[in-house]
Amino acid sequence: MILVIRERATKEQLDEMLKTWGVFIKLAVDIDREILAGGSQLHYECEEVLLKNGSRQKDIWGADWFPYTQEVGFESIINIRPSQNNRTMEIQSPEIRERVALITRRLLGGL
Repeated sequence: MILVIRERATKEQLDEMLKTWGVFIKLAVDIDREILAGGSQLHYECEEVLLKNGSRQKDIWGADWFPYTQEVGFESIINIRPSQNNRTMEIQSPEIRERVALITRRLLGGL
């Protein structure tokens, strides 16, 4: 089940998002609105939910959250966007990586 997280997630929300993969959560993070969607099999499904909720595609980046190590992964096919100078699946911009990490840790970290 894909959940949109606008405030710090509850343990129940984290557990729900973990049901898909068990050890990590696929995310789409809106770095402008500072929200995320997580819990799908594919990053683009989370991206679609954010787009339907008013996010702009240029602000959405794919990531993974590993709750047991509290680490963020920055690789997703939705990150391939030459128009924003990101030509690989991994987020290239240190600034965007930092924003994605900060938002993810603020909303999901410590649970």
